[in-house]
Amino acid sequence: MFTAGVCFGSGFLVAAAGVYMHNLWAVYLGNGVLGGIGLGLGYISPVSTLIRWFPDRPGMATGMAITGFGGGAFIASPLSVWLMRQFSTSTHVGVAETFIVLGAVYFCFMMVGAAIVRLPAPGWMPAGYVPPTQPKKLITTKDVFVYQALKTPQFWLIWWVLCLNVTAGIGVIGQASAMSQEMFAGHITATAAAGFVGLMSLLNMGGRFFWASVSDYIGRKTTYFVFFALGTILYATVPYAGGIGSVGLFVLCFCVVISMYGGGFATVPAYLRDMFGTRYVGAIHGMLLTAWSAAGIFGPVLVNYIRQYNVDHGVAKAQAYNITMYLMAVLLVVGFPCNLCITSVHERHHMVPDEFDAIGMAD
Repeated sequence: MFTAGVCFGSGFLVAAAGVYMHNLWAVYLGNGVLGGIGLGLGYISPVSTLIRWFPDRPGMATGMAITGFGGGAFIASPLSVWLMRQFSTSTHVGVAETFIVLGAVYFCFMMVGAAIVRLPAPGWMPAGYVPPTQPKKLITTKDVFVYQALKTPQFWLIWWVLCLNVTAGIGVIGQASAMSQEMFAGHITATAAAGFVGLMSLLNMGGRFFWASVSDYIGRKTTYFVFFALGTILYATVPYAGGIGSVGLFVLCFCVVISMYGGGFATVPAYLRDMFGTRYVGAIHGMLLTAWSAAGIFGPVLVNYIRQYNVDHGVAKAQAYNITMYLMAVLLVVGFPCNLCITSVHERHHMVPDEFDAIGMAD
């Protein structure tokens, strides 16, 4: 977490220098490379730590961590706007000064986290918690080494489960405002659309804690079955909602879909913990997040290009998203068998005492 704070904070300072020098590559280096490294390390470190503090509720633990990550925008966005307003002049808008202040603030807060966050002692258990003598189905008590996890089919099946779930969700987030105004022209104003986007943001954040906590009771595999089955129905319902002019049904569909989008992020670390154990879950989670990166390309491209193709070929804007919604539903249908095929990791992948000794018990 210390490294995350250094990279993230210094990334803002390098980006500020790039703004001062009017050097775009310096901005990319700061915000893109250094900031990205810090963001990634800062994202996975609390997740893997909280899983160990809450062995009885790993889903709730990951939900808390990832809800905090998603909720950061509610503070950072208005703060950034306010800072730029304070530093703006007639000759510039105050971006560089805002980067400097944000970098310093983030660094200080992340250093506090690095100083106080600790792993529990080996063998620690919450008061009153007694580990089950017989592990539940699909939950291992063994550990899988990080690179060995890449050799298992379970890792790649979960990779596709996350990628497909996120592709379907992230594709509509950036277009939610425009989509609502075009599908209900004359009924939804720009102000109302902005409120709709804000509501989706809240449900994205709330869904992370809710669905991850629910997965502790119904299981990770069942939770993703709910995501894929319910999501398929809701995406297929959106064109119908637009066709009958039902704003309420449209909003309901996307609010539930976005809550499951956030829930998919928060549930997957606990899924990995169930499959591969707690020892290397942070590193394995970091590798799995390449699915998020891929989905960040697939989703917006599918929504934007298909919509534009339809408009260019004479389809009314109100119906331009219909094919895209059906395609999102198909993606979730494909994710269903991926989740269905996930079984317990074969014992040949589990670490044995000799491996623990060779690697060293102190990570």
